[in-house]
Amino acid sequence: MTRRGRLVVTVFLLLLVAGLAAILAPASRAADPPGPVPTAVVRPGDTLWSVAERHRPGSQPFAVIEKIRRLNGLEDYTVHAGQRLILPTER
Repeated sequence: MTRRGRLVVTVFLLLLVAGLAAILAPASRAADPPGPVPTAVVRPGDTLWSVAERHRPGSQPFAVIEKIRRLNGLEDYTVHAGQRLILPTER
């Protein structure tokens, strides 16, 4: 094989490896386990409003309350001291 032929084969193999790495990299990151689920324990006297304001300051409390209700399967707005609530992730 000529010097030019070896160069062409080498460049082709490098491009092939780079292409495979680009294709497989996102798939390997997608398989990573998610981080811990954010939770909060309801304190005495807490309401969904106070939990939402304490854990997501600067967010719209009504929107956060609805997400908390949906994530925890709450039918109303009542929470009890000691209850553990799953919190929405910030996005």
